[in-house]
Amino acid sequence: ARPGHIFPLVAKEGGVLRRTGHTEAAIDFARLAGLQPAGIIVEIMNDDGSMARLPQLFKVAKKFDLKIVSIENLVAYRMEHDSLIEKREDFDITTRFGKFRLRAYKQTTNNHIHIALTKGNWNKSEKVLTRINSTLVNNDILGTLTNNPDAKLEDMFNAIEKEGMGAIVFINQDSESLNLLSRLAQLKELQKKGIYKAPKIDMDARDFGIGAQILHDLDIVKMRLMSNSPQTKRVGIVGYGLEIVEYVQY
Repeated sequence: ARPGHIFPLVAKEGGVLRRTGHTEAAIDFARLAGLQPAGIIVEIMNDDGSMARLPQLFKVAKKFDLKIVSIENLVAYRMEHDSLIEKREDFDITTRFGKFRLRAYKQTTNNHIHIALTKGNWNKSEKVLTRINSTLVNNDILGTLTNNPDAKLEDMFNAIEKEGMGAIVFINQDSESLNLLSRLAQLKELQKKGIYKAPKIDMDARDFGIGAQILHDLDIVKMRLMSNSPQTKRVGIVGYGLEIVEYVQY
């Protein structure tokens, strides 16, 4: 029998510490084994044509004497041995939202600078009000042209000010990776509907690794995650050593 379509995939540099995807996991496994960084991803199917889930995969592994390792296991291992961030700045700052501590981190895979603003002190056992914000640090021209982008910031900072402690992490997105044409198409549809605001900048739920490493540097383990969106399962978050204990609207 001939194989079906074969789709070549490219893993993000940094592997599962950057993005908890199957592509990144395959490459990380190969590298950790000292082999060429390449792999094949295969979906195992049940006899009825449905995709095998973990209980069925354990049976297949036992039958053929195979090993099973989860992405969370791989993330946890790499978190112990590798890091994709370097702290470059750390100082107190006075803003129109009050006084905060600013830390800037350089991402070693692409030299992007990410910023964390914190208020107050805590230990690792405390549940900390946290927001991870995907943004263009310099400016988002679409937001500036339509809605007031500062309004969302004010809501975030006001929530932390009321709480008395918390953290906002700004993950700097590359303008090319945001696919500006796609955002313009969304903007056009919103304008037709009389909604005069820019499409929000989304971050892939699996592209969580950089923020996770920054949170660890901030001694945040248990998060009260600020989010007005439907709750999203964070793939591999247990492997990152983090726990979302509550979703908080702001």
